[in-house]
Amino acid sequence: MITVRRAVVPLRVLLVLLFGLMVMLETVSLPGQFAHMARQSPDDAHLRWPLTAVTIFWVVCAQVVIVCIWQLLTLVRKDRIFTAGAMVWVNVILWAIGAGWVVLLGVVGVVFVNADDPGTGVVLALVMGAVSVFVLLVVVLRALLRQATTLRTDMDAVI
Repeated sequence: MITVRRAVVPLRVLLVLLFGLMVMLETVSLPGQFAHMARQSPDDAHLRWPLTAVTIFWVVCAQVVIVCIWQLLTLVRKDRIFTAGAMVWVNVILWAIGAGWVVLLGVVGVVFVNADDPGTGVVLALVMGAVSVFVLLVVVLRALLRQATTLRTDMDAVI
């Protein structure tokens, strides 16, 4: 458990940096990028606000996951990871990733229907597959956490 506790501090530093970069991304970079796209390609200007909203939504989903990971790290530090409280944070992670996946599914559908070149759609479908794998991995880890929590509860009852 000592090595896990040593990993918590650097992981938290990286999470703070990642969260800060995401705030900058959603407030400055993404709106600016899509405004630039609208100026450079007037035919696609109508996509500026939908693309801005969708990408910011994905960034917010990722930020929710970061906050949940922070809370799980707090439980690890307090040696309370195998409690029902941890399941709440894992469930929120699943909901955030699932919401992003549903929006991605819609984007992939729109791209496939409207694209002249299937390359973008194929790349988005690949991303959707990767996110699907990640969701299923979190589901498996959630089941393992549930089993470990049950075992820990049973052991605490015996002792």
